[in-house]
Amino acid sequence: MTPFKPVALAHASRLINHGPTVLVTSAHDGRRNVMAAAWSMPVEFTPPRIAVVIDKHTWTRELASAAGGFALCLPGAGLATLTHAVGNESGRTVDKFRRHAIHARPGPVLGMPLIETGCLAWLECRLIREPHAEDAYDTCFAEVVAAAADERVFSQGRWHLPEDQPALQTLHHLGGGHFVRAGAMISAAGAQPR
Repeated sequence: MTPFKPVALAHASRLINHGPTVLVTSAHDGRRNVMAAAWSMPVEFTPPRIAVVIDKHTWTRELASAAGGFALCLPGAGLATLTHAVGNESGRTVDKFRRHAIHARPGPVLGMPLIETGCLAWLECRLIREPHAEDAYDTCFAEVVAAAADERVFSQGRWHLPEDQPALQTLHHLGGGHFVRAGAMISAAGAQPR
């Protein structure tokens, strides 16, 4: 079992501030879905709020809107093929969790599907309703209500990505099914020790 530990909400934005590809999960009324998204970012620290692009015509967006929330799960590099697959097929007619044998557990606050196997962290998010923008834009805003991370790579509010363990590095989408892993960490002079 992956050693996931809760992340203080004050540090939740740090989970995605380096631009990783995320798996967006959603569930409502007995249906669920997972999709990949390359564009997510923190937008506020307190309370922690994020933005993620979820096309307004997708099943994920429909479920997230109906449920009032979603989760962002950060896949490790070992999930590149799965990330590409769930990002290129629709969940309207097939349960992608079942098709790809993805195990998920319900989130602690909203019950959104959380993927921990092969992932490095997750954020459970409550959708911030923007009635004037919901039909016009693909960008969704949400408040993080719970977060956790694999303590081997994120602890004390900081990432510790081991260069010698690719599966414990985040994915970053380049387009066309190509990704890069998080690279070597570089610390500025005077930075706090890791």
